Amino acid sequence: MAIEVRIPTILRDYTDGEKAVQGSGATIAELFADLDTSHPGIKARLVEDGGTLRRFVNVYLNDEDVRFLSGVDTELTDGDSVTILPAVAGGMR
Repeated sequence: MAIEVRIPTILRDYTDGEKAVQGSGATIAELFADLDTSHPGIKARLVEDGGTLRRFVNVYLNDEDVRFLSGVDTELTDGDSVTILPAVAGGMR
């Protein structure tokens, strides 16, 4: 199963500068574990110790926020596209 994962600039140090990488897994959690084998340290930047998504990380499966699906338990199929984006915080004071 091949899943394309789009990587934000802030995490590209883990992917040797690559904007997109390939991974596999039946769920988002498995995909992150697979990515961590090829790109050590990236998983810790995406999920908390308990396995939930970090607060300031947004993950989209085919343009749908996985928080509104099943979170890290969201199921994947071959050919899916996952986009990781840092959350934007702040605004006017």
